[in-house]
Formats: sequence, C-alpha cells, structure tokens
Amino acid sequence: MEQTILDHAVVTRRIIGALFVTQSLASAAFIANIAVNAIVGAQLSGNDALAGLPATLMLAGAALSAYPAGRAMQRFGRRPGLTVGMLLGLAGMLIDGVAVISHSFWLFLVGLFLVGMARGITDQSRYAAADAVPPARRAGAISTVVFAGTIGAVGGPLLVGPLGRIAAAGGLPDLTGPMFGGALLFALAALILFAFLRPDPRVLAIQQANQPVTTTMTPLTATRSLPTILRVPLVRAGLISMVLGQVVMVLVMSVTSLHMSHHHHGLDSISLVIGAHTFGMFGLSMITGRIADRLGRPLTIIAGAFLLIAGALIAPASLLTPWLALGLFLVGLGWNFCYIAGSSLLADAITPGERGAVQGASDLLVNLGSALGSLSSGFILAGFGYLVLCIIGAVLSLAPLSAALWWGQSSRQVVTGAD
Repeated sequence: MEQTILDHAVVTRRIIGALFVTQSLASAAFIANIAVNAIVGAQLSGNDALAGLPATLMLAGAALSAYPAGRAMQRFGRRPGLTVGMLLGLAGMLIDGVAVISHSFWLFLVGLFLVGMARGITDQSRYAAADAVPPARRAGAISTVVFAGTIGAVGGPLLVGPLGRIAAAGGLPDLTGPMFGGALLFALAALILFAFLRPDPRVLAIQQANQPVTTTMTPLTATRSLPTILRVPLVRAGLISMVLGQVVMVLVMSVTSLHMSHHHHGLDSISLVIGAHTFGMFGLSMITGRIADRLGRPLTIIAGAFLLIAGALIAPASLLTPWLALGLFLVGLGWNFCYIAGSSLLADAITPGERGAVQGASDLLVNLGSALGSLSSGFILAGFGYLVLCIIGAVLSLAPLSAALWWGQSSRQVVTGAD
C-alpha cells in the first residue's frame, strides 16, 4: 500500500513538473511574440491603424480553438491534445518569421492566428494538472501551472533583445529573433510533453472517479449534455468567476498605460504599474491555490471579487504612480483568485467524461471575454474617461461575488447529476 502511494506521488510530481516547465516555455514564447507583434504589424502593413490587428487575431485563434481542443482531449487524452497545441505554436512562429523575411503582412496574420490557436489549447494545461490530483489538491495543482505564467511574463520580454541580436548576427531581420526563438521553445515544450506526461492525466482522473470512497462524482458513463451541465449551480459560479474576472481585468489593464501617458507619466512609471499588475496576476498563484484548497472555492471567489472591486476603485482615485500600482496589483490579484478558484470549481463539478467539452467551452468564453474587454476599453476611455471605466469594472465584479454567494455555498450539489 505504501509503495502504491509512493508511486502515485512520483507520477503526480512528474506530470505537474512537466506541465509547469512546458507552460513556462510556451508562456515565454507567447509573451516574446506579443512584445513585438504590434511593431511588426505596423511595419509590414505600412499602417499604424492596423497595429492592433495582430493581437485581435491571436485572441480569435485562442477563442476558436478552445472548445474543439477540449472535446478532442476528452476523447484522445491531454498528452496528444497539448502536444498538438505546442506544435501549432511552433508552426505559427515559423510562419511569422518567414513573413517578416518576405515582408508579407497577411502571412504574418496567418501565423499569429495559429499562435493564438496554440494559446487556446495550451491554456488547458491547468485542467490537465487538476486531472492528475485528488479533489482536495486541485486548486494547488492548477495554481502551480498558472504560476508558470510568471516565467513567461518575466522571461518573454527579456528574450526579445538577445534573440533579435542573434538573428541579426545571422543576417536576418532582428524582429525574426522572437519568432524563430519562440519556435524553438515550442519544439522543446512538445518534446517534454510527449516524453514526460505519462500516464495521461485523463487516465488518472478516470481512476479517481471510479473510487466511490474518495469522490462524489457520478460514474463516468453518466455523461450529461452541455446545456444540462451549465444548469448546475457550481458550474455557473465557476464560469462567471472566470469570465467576468477576465473581462474586468482586461478592461482596466488594457488602457491604464494610455491613461497614464495622457497625464505625462514616463515609461518607467508605466512599466512599474504594469509590472505590479503582472505580479498580482501570477506571482502569488501558489498561495492562491492553497487558500482555495483550504478555505474552499466559493470563499476564494468572494475574496477575488472584493479585490477586483477594491483595485478598480483605487486605480482612478489618484494619478500618483504608487496608487495606480496598488490598484492594478489588486485587480491582477483579484483576477488570480477568481481564475484559479473558478477553474477548480469547474473541475470539481463535472465528471472526467464531461471535463474536456465543458472546460473547452469555458476557455472559449474566457477568450471572448478578453476580446470584449480589450475592444470596449478604448471606446469607454475615449467617451467617458478612466473613472467611469473603472466604475464599470467594479460593477461587473459584483457578478462573480453574487454567483459565489448564491450558488457557491451549495457544495452538496457538486455533481449529483441533478439540476
């Protein structure tokens, strides 16, 4: 018995470690690309007005790939699904590098769409981590993979300069460096997944579901339709916390740098504020996971909603850089609480046979939320100002708060098969 427990612990550590490393590599590749794609877009198109189109294409790719990827992973497993995601990122980065060399704007957009599809697939690594552990440790496992985003947030921008110099030394345009370097990172991540994500986390999830003593989930064969699942209170609470948390975070974050530039803040101040926000999003993820596992998902979502509200109200209260940094940090941390606890709640509330489709649908909605927040933020700022934008963010934050209060306390309904 002790040997079985030990073997399971070794397998779990290997799986979580592989997911952490590969998500770190993929995140660094994504961020390195994002750091330069607006510049490349403006240069290749010859029109500054099209500089934002690359980011839109990436969001569209992520949104469109999330649901079919979830369905495919439900049928074929996490390992092949995530590996395909890394290979799509590899292909997209190579196409982008060739587009820069050939000065083709439309080829560049094709590559970015593939990179966005890769993002929509690889973001589901957190659910693979949840599959590999018992319910009591799911939030901690998810938070470990989310924390990998910190590596990308820090390492991605730092790679841009050196990769550009390497490309220039090889006689290539310096902007191809982040593209070809990102392709190498995706290739390495695909190899690690293929070699070390064994057994497939989906297999472990099924094994756990077949142990009635340790789980409250329905049998694997009792898979419900998507509309039926979406009527489960805990599923609704998890979805609302992730999607609305994402909308509020993107809404406030997207235009804060522009708001600061309008009030004569320099790049150093803007960098400090965005850095504080990024740290709030990812830096404390490991702690968030422990909180969600110990105190429960609903209470963590409630705390996250209050943090979003506080950050959204603090940010416009002063033009001082420390005040803005505090506000954006709290917005990032509130998103982190809602995202990790919401993902965990969703994993708790559905069976292994349902997870792929439901989690894919949830990531589709999260990416659409990102697009909505990003597209609307500029119009709201221009038409009504930063204060009104932040107030809208605070009001929207009441949705996950209400969902957790009204539905999240119904833990007895985790997955009973009844509405």
